[in-house]
Amino acid sequence: MSEAVQFYLLLGLTIVSSTLSVVCLGLFVVARKNSETQRKHFIDHVKRTESFTQQLQILRSEIAEVRAGLLSMSKRIVNCEQISQELAQSVSAQKYDDPEAKIYSRAVKMIELGADLDEVMRECEIPQAEAELLMTLHFKQK
Repeated sequence: MSEAVQFYLLLGLTIVSSTLSVVCLGLFVVARKNSETQRKHFIDHVKRTESFTQQLQILRSEIAEVRAGLLSMSKRIVNCEQISQELAQSVSAQKYDDPEAKIYSRAVKMIELGADLDEVMRECEIPQAEAELLMTLHFKQK
């Protein structure tokens, strides 16, 4: 092989080698840039995850407070219902203890069952005006 051919072969190899070096350097720069971008994205994701974790802890705390409040309110409601039932029983008992209330309760029952004015006056021993008033009130409600 002549020196000229060897020279051109060496020159070609040098050019190819240099080109490959430039391409590898370019790939290295691109890979490093992508790596930096990925690192930034990773850091952003970590920060967002920490933020979401904090928000989740706050929400769990608030839910616990709401539960405690609901339990307290439930106990109060049950207590109020018991008191209401006791009061209703007391009022009902007082209604039946009063002799005059018994008369009027009986008169109202008779009117509801269809008794006429004279029958209510006779059975309950109440004046005509009161019997008429009870009948008027009963029919007005219907």
